[in-house]
Amino acid sequence: MDDLGSERIGVDTAIFIYFIEAAPVWLPLITPLFRAADSGQRELITSSITLLEVLVVPYRANNDALAARYEALLTNSRGVRLIDVTRDQLRRASRLRASTGMRTPDALQLSAAQEAGCSAFLTNDRRLPAVPGLRILQLASY
Repeated sequence: MDDLGSERIGVDTAIFIYFIEAAPVWLPLITPLFRAADSGQRELITSSITLLEVLVVPYRANNDALAARYEALLTNSRGVRLIDVTRDQLRRASRLRASTGMRTPDALQLSAAQEAGCSAFLTNDRRLPAVPGLRILQLASY
């Protein structure tokens, strides 16, 4: 938690999946983060692309209950803010893609974190390049 820095942190899709599906390897590491958000000590920022990404598997499996849990976490949880994709964000993401070659979903996630003023971005994606002004923290490192 100390490495996360400020109270506002960008969070990648996988972290939400680990939390909802109670992934035994990752849950002990991320539960304090979600507790801090729920208590108002932290704000977790993610792009609306996260909603798209987390709903695919539940919809594919016709698991509406799981889809509803994901949507509730992302849209109704204290301390979790979904950043909608705007034209400015698309431009910022395009610049990130142009300068680093990263994939579109990753560029949208990182641009949402930048837009919200996050100092760090928590992920488990090893492919994310360094981005000026945003520390990329890989959960696997902990």
